[in-house]
Amino acid sequence: MIIFPAIDIKDGKCVRLKRGDMEKATVYEEVPARAAVKWESLGGKYLHVVDLNGAFVGRPRNLREVEEILSNVKIPVQLGGGIRDLDTVEYILSLGVQRVILGTAALKDAALVKRAVGMYPSKIVIGIDARDGFVAMEGWSKTSSVQALTFASKMEDLGAKTVIYTDIWRDGMLGGPNFDCTAEIIERTSLEVIASGGISRLEHLIRLKQIGASGAVVGKALYTGGIDLEEALDALKEESPCLPKE
Repeated sequence: MIIFPAIDIKDGKCVRLKRGDMEKATVYEEVPARAAVKWESLGGKYLHVVDLNGAFVGRPRNLREVEEILSNVKIPVQLGGGIRDLDTVEYILSLGVQRVILGTAALKDAALVKRAVGMYPSKIVIGIDARDGFVAMEGWSKTSSVQALTFASKMEDLGAKTVIYTDIWRDGMLGGPNFDCTAEIIERTSLEVIASGGISRLEHLIRLKQIGASGAVVGKALYTGGIDLEEALDALKEESPCLPKE
């Protein structure tokens, strides 16, 4: 199972939010690239980067910081936040980002998902951010009437291979991930499922591996010291990820 250290960027800084509330941001690093270098130096094999401003306005807003991350680390990066059309997907990939995360766009535009997956089958990840079991969108500011499992199955039918499942109520709260809903998607689809939201202890990572999660996004717990990345990697005996082929 791959551990993805999270770097959430708001107004050019590395922050953590509580339940996606932009007004409740804690700055952990003024320069996101420094956080990226730190996680790489501690053994991280893949970075999870989110442009929070981009998620709210519908287009990337912190690309300078993303490019700085890319130029300072050698490990692959997956990026989400405000990526809503194929031109933006292609541009983000051209920068050197390894995988693009589609969230709101995937919910609103199935044709986009089908085209993007067809063109870049190993480089498209679907973000499933759920509130009370229903998929949220536009930086988590709105909640749809689409259930998370239904959405996951639809994305699978469109050719997606990987999803990131986040329980919004647990995000940034350190209370543990939603094991039940994560397991449901794992068991009822053939998707690779990356878990996110609330992961705060090594035991959470071990249990996620046991239920079949292919990865886990860890944010606040890394920044506060609740999880030691080196210790976690050693405990999980993580293998190097199989990078997407060109």
